[in-house]
Amino acid sequence: MHRTEIDRRTFIKYIESFGIGSLILGDGLETASGFEANDTIEIGCIGTGGRCRHLMQVAKDLPNVRLAAVCDVDDSCLKLAREIADPQAFVTKRYAEILDRKDIDAVLIGSPDHWHVPMAIDACAAGKDVYVEKPLTHSLAEGAAVIEAQRKANNVVQVGMQQRSMPQMQKARELFKAGRIGEVHKVHLTWNRNTDRVRRQPLNVDPATVDWKAFLGNAPDQPFDEYKLRNWRWFWDFGGGILTDLMVHLIDVVQWFFETDHPQQATAMGDNYQSAGIWQTPDTVHCLLNYPEQKFQSYFEGTFFNARNRAMIEFMGTEGTLYVDRGGYEIHPERNRGQYEEWRPGQEKRRGLDYYAEPNGELLHLGNWLECVRSRKEPACTVAAGVAAASAAHLGNEALRSGQVSQWGKPADGK
Repeated sequence: MHRTEIDRRTFIKYIESFGIGSLILGDGLETASGFEANDTIEIGCIGTGGRCRHLMQVAKDLPNVRLAAVCDVDDSCLKLAREIADPQAFVTKRYAEILDRKDIDAVLIGSPDHWHVPMAIDACAAGKDVYVEKPLTHSLAEGAAVIEAQRKANNVVQVGMQQRSMPQMQKARELFKAGRIGEVHKVHLTWNRNTDRVRRQPLNVDPATVDWKAFLGNAPDQPFDEYKLRNWRWFWDFGGGILTDLMVHLIDVVQWFFETDHPQQATAMGDNYQSAGIWQTPDTVHCLLNYPEQKFQSYFEGTFFNARNRAMIEFMGTEGTLYVDRGGYEIHPERNRGQYEEWRPGQEKRRGLDYYAEPNGELLHLGNWLECVRSRKEPACTVAAGVAAASAAHLGNEALRSGQVSQWGKPADGK
């Protein structure tokens, strides 16, 4: 759907077909920023790698939106982004030049993880509304600063954890809060893939086409490496591996359901079985998070060589198990404790897929953000929620790298 132009009426019909129109559309369309229903929101896109360009494809067809500027340190990414953006879009390798423009209302940030907080803080200071990809933070230490920046600017910042805008997740949360599966003390998370993401082969990136120093940003100085440029998620200077790339989506749902913002303890184990000598972060990882105040534990497993269970969450309660994925939810009652229930809003019935055509999470989440830009209401995934979800993943990585049980509020060595 998102590759075909849609007007506002079509978009409203789409979201209301899932019964979530009021969650995406604000009640009032005239806002403190002066936007009305037919006003065009001018968006600048920063860090236009593959993920950002996917979001751009979705955003450009939303009603009354113009992708008015693009920025990347890599000429090839910049070229591809220009093909998606408005033909007259402003083009630059310096994101500050986008933030300086008075004709840019909001920014879409899809940079590597270590740039998320610096760019988001700068965008808040420049008075721009922000959509920033997950994980919001690259370390536990970054959370307070970005929360304060958004509070001071009082702008609309949406973190790209689109599960919160998916109708089946919202309905599953209602069932969870209503006690449909009883008391939940264990939550099982998986994100398993069978994809060849490890192989190091020539990418033929000309160093002269990349501003490597700008890419590094606050990361330690190091020689140009085309593999790191294209696969930064698997290196500690730029990303956080499976826990911050994948688990963060799922643990956000868990913490949202339980209305909590961090685990108290974390322990983790990981290995580079297929990526030894290439990746720094593990290709196979297990992480156990403990939430004693809420009386539950959350266990995550992830790998890249086997897709068993794929991407899913199971809330295990005394009355039944609530299964959720990006395509729907299921309730599996304990023996003699009720009836099986399932809802999948789209046509795809397979479980645990990375992406579903319907519900289109990116469309709904970007739509929610843009409507909040107009209404000045709080978006589905706030800065505080983004910091909280990333913090759980960082605590897990802290345990993984230290070989110790990590405690919230204490350094890894426990001192």
